[in-house]
Amino acid sequence: MRERINAFLSNESSFGRLMTKLGIIIGANLMFVLFSMPVLTLGAAWAALDHVMLKTLRGDGVLNPFKQFWIGFKSNFRQATIAWLIALAVLALGWLDVRFLLHMGGPMVNFRYAVYGVGAVLLIGLIYLFPTMAAFSNKLPVLFRSGYYFALKKPLRLIVLLFFHVFPLFLTYTDAQMMPLYAFLWTFFGFGAIAMLTAKLLLPLFAPHLPLVDEAGDFILDENGNQLRPGDEDKRTDQGPREKSEAEILEEMKKLGM
Repeated sequence: MRERINAFLSNESSFGRLMTKLGIIIGANLMFVLFSMPVLTLGAAWAALDHVMLKTLRGDGVLNPFKQFWIGFKSNFRQATIAWLIALAVLALGWLDVRFLLHMGGPMVNFRYAVYGVGAVLLIGLIYLFPTMAAFSNKLPVLFRSGYYFALKKPLRLIVLLFFHVFPLFLTYTDAQMMPLYAFLWTFFGFGAIAMLTAKLLLPLFAPHLPLVDEAGDFILDENGNQLRPGDEDKRTDQGPREKSEAEILEEMKKLGM
């Protein structure tokens, strides 16, 4: 009986892996809430949260969420903050436009739907930008374009992500009676759970373009210290250098004048 209980509670069991993943979600979520309190750093915190979830799924699922969050926060701080500030400026401008159009009245009111459309496009961009930023290193405009590329590549996943990013927040702010419960859920694991769902849906799209990683989620390097890509498995350092073919050996002998 004791052996069964130990097996059930071990990190290798389904229950153990579930509890480990839940602990990572809670830890990363608490870090996200803490680092988002200065609203200006919310973008960097969002990218860091996605960094933790992607690394969890790409590795063996065992990591320190606090350490990995800080790594993701530092590495993406500049780009994520710039993107977030741009988004805030666009949202503020859109809010002012809508108020102005409503004040004007008449046919001008209908132009607010165009503003809503721009807001929807921006929201989609943000939902995909920060996971893309956490997964890839590139210039900000390229990351924006890549995010929209992944969004349009799988429209059904886009709809699912839009629902889980928008509906829970809408429910939170429209149900005042249950708001204390919603606040508790958001504080401890709500944002992390959505980030984990996002990582699960987007990782299959990212994987063909990502460097290879080991069981810990760290990049696999060749003998020259370069990151390996899919298809380069024969160059792994733990397998030693690739044996040269007979044609390659003859070519080298010719170059040496032999």
